[in-house]
Amino acid sequence: MDPYSAESELINIQNHFYQGQYSAVIDYDISSLSPENHTAAQVLVLRAKIAQGDASDVVSEVEGAAEPELAAVGALATYELGETEEAVKVVEKLAEEAGDNATVQVLGGIVLQREGRSEDALNLLGKHEGSLEAVALIVQIHLTQNRNDLALKEVNAARRWAQDSLLVNLAESWVGIRLGGEKYQQAFYVFEELAQAPSTSSVRSLVSQAVAELHLGRLEEAESAIEQAIKTEPKYADAIANFLVLSVVSGKDPKEIAQKLKQVDPEHAFLVDLEEKSSLFDKAAAKYSAKASS
Repeated sequence: MDPYSAESELINIQNHFYQGQYSAVIDYDISSLSPENHTAAQVLVLRAKIAQGDASDVVSEVEGAAEPELAAVGALATYELGETEEAVKVVEKLAEEAGDNATVQVLGGIVLQREGRSEDALNLLGKHEGSLEAVALIVQIHLTQNRNDLALKEVNAARRWAQDSLLVNLAESWVGIRLGGEKYQQAFYVFEELAQAPSTSSVRSLVSQAVAELHLGRLEEAESAIEQAIKTEPKYADAIANFLVLSVVSGKDPKEIAQKLKQVDPEHAFLVDLEEKSSLFDKAAAKYSAKASS
């Protein structure tokens, strides 16, 4: 059974994690959980700490741990600290020695994907046996590859056995945002429900709601949701990046927001992609530059 399934005693802490409520995960009392679920819960707490920017503390906590789950967490934390080569080596060793471990599959898949090794990540994640998180990551990778068909196929397959799981609903919504049309509205309903309920709201669900609103052409509503997210977490780079996009779409000057994003996260994927496209444009434009005739 997937340790993060709805039938598990981990359902509450798991939902907090996937809703982006990392503080609630860290504060969760895992001492009352059964021994067989304690490590899985500990992994979620440590991952929440990494998400909150405490990767160095996590490395110290798991140093010397024998469990492959904790070693995988350590690799992810190490990668977050910029020691990418060392992290990848640990993941490769874990994949070889404990490739059937669900946590190794997921966290190893994350590291490999971030390293640009999508196929290796998919191969590792593909070994899962009913892991919803592995399914969600496979969907994300297919979307980055612009393989909407494979992402949708993965979601539809998971829907048959996971039914109304939060992760399946989220994955289906990610695909819906990519497919467009009436799928925008369906995705909006999922994100809005999460963002507006006090028990499930987080800056991440607010940004997701804003993205759906933006696709639906509801710019004022999108701006309200993003501003609320930034007010809650001023240095959340994804909120700032989407605020930048919204500003451009709305015809506003994006320079100040772009500068803020560079200060918060100079290596943010949006900025890297923008720089690459600007460079390609300059190279293309140079081929057609006016030449003086003699």
